Amino acid sequence: ALSKEMDVRVYRDNKIYYMDFERGHIKTEMKLLDEPMRLKRGTIVHFAPDPDIFRETIVFDYRTLASRIRELAFLNKGLRLSITDKRVDPVKNESFMYEGGIAEYVKFLNKNKQPLFPEPVYVEGEENGIQVEVALQYTDAVAETLMSFTNNIHTHEGGTHETGFKMALTRIINDYAKKKGILKDSDDPLSGEDVREGITAIVSIKHPDPQFE
Repeated sequence: ALSKEMDVRVYRDNKIYYMDFERGHIKTEMKLLDEPMRLKRGTIVHFAPDPDIFRETIVFDYRTLASRIRELAFLNKGLRLSITDKRVDPVKNESFMYEGGIAEYVKFLNKNKQPLFPEPVYVEGEENGIQVEVALQYTDAVAETLMSFTNNIHTHEGGTHETGFKMALTRIINDYAKKKGILKDSDDPLSGEDVREGITAIVSIKHPDPQFE
């Protein structure tokens, strides 16, 4: 609906399925194409944004797109994503792939900080069909950097996944401090702000039925 024109090629089972659209309407119904296979499997989408809708600009900013593609590569470990800009000479091309996933994202965010331990803490799990990944590392900074994602979408305003992480981290640190005698029973517990000082953390979940507000 936002494209002046768009066409889709799906490569699957040694066949190429094709369909194209124009301003939100089907232009060509799905059909099989008789052309060389460019991919073993996958999908190629070509589209041109509609200038009647995007009136300010339809020029794509390379840095914005590259930043988002890098982020998606961090959030999906082992997935290789590439971006090519043919508008310039020479052609600009970058490829992103991170086997360490969000743990590498934390290290990337901390490249200009001094970490307090060399490798980020990383945990993952799944329950009730919901996949959860958390990576964190403390630095000598004062401010916290906490980013949360649901199905690769940055949840800028937080959510239950981010709230749950904050509560769990505060509880675990306080329990550990009491167990080791750092905090006495008569002492006030550490606040969430105290616990998160200097932390860089990524919380990423994959949810089959997310609820966004």
